[in-house]
Amino acid sequence: MAAGAITVAAAWSSTPASAFIVFDPRNYAENLLSASRALEQINNQITSLQNEAQMLINQAKNLTSLPTSLLGQIEGNFSEMKNLLGEADKLAYSVQDIESQFTSTYENFGSDLSSQQLVNGARERWQTSVSAFEHSLRAGAVAVDNIKGTQEQTSELVDASQSAVGVLQATQAGNQLLAVQAKQIADLTAMLAAQGRADALEQARKAAAQEQARAQFSRFMTGSSYSPSSVKMFHD
Repeated sequence: MAAGAITVAAAWSSTPASAFIVFDPRNYAENLLSASRALEQINNQITSLQNEAQMLINQAKNLTSLPTSLLGQIEGNFSEMKNLLGEADKLAYSVQDIESQFTSTYENFGSDLSSQQLVNGARERWQTSVSAFEHSLRAGAVAVDNIKGTQEQTSELVDASQSAVGVLQATQAGNQLLAVQAKQIADLTAMLAAQGRADALEQARKAAAQEQARAQFSRFMTGSSYSPSSVKMFHD
């Protein structure tokens, strides 16, 4: 037993000091803290990359165009009403045409016109009023027909706006909704314009008829072809 102890002691004493592992608690704590900080920095970098990736995804969504586009239909409705307004007969909606035609048709009852010309003018004014009322009815019919399409377009665009994945889609849906509202206002404006035109032409026709009657009566009373004579209503 004593011999074994002596042998171990001799072996221990013969081992160099550099071969022993020395545990330094302070150094271990510093290394552990450095490793923890490095891991925290890596986690922060990972989080930052995730945030940047999400930001890029959101930007891509914001740049995604709206798959629904009703601008073609809306422009078609505009064109339909515009073409109808362009079909207005006689006195149309042009300011220059109104100024030139209105004077000759509704204000000229001078003595240079024959009785037949006055009759023809009255007939033309009547035809203009009838045409204007027909045009007003057609404009109202087009506006009413557009109501169903407007309702469908509005519903579709509202659904597209609610399901928009980004700012661009929501903005495009909103812009198209504004276009639908503009089309409704245009239809209403056209219908009111057609009705107002018809009413104005009818009022002008009535005023012209009164003036023409006065002018014809004046001609009759002052004309040389008329001579008063006594008339017997009953036999004596």
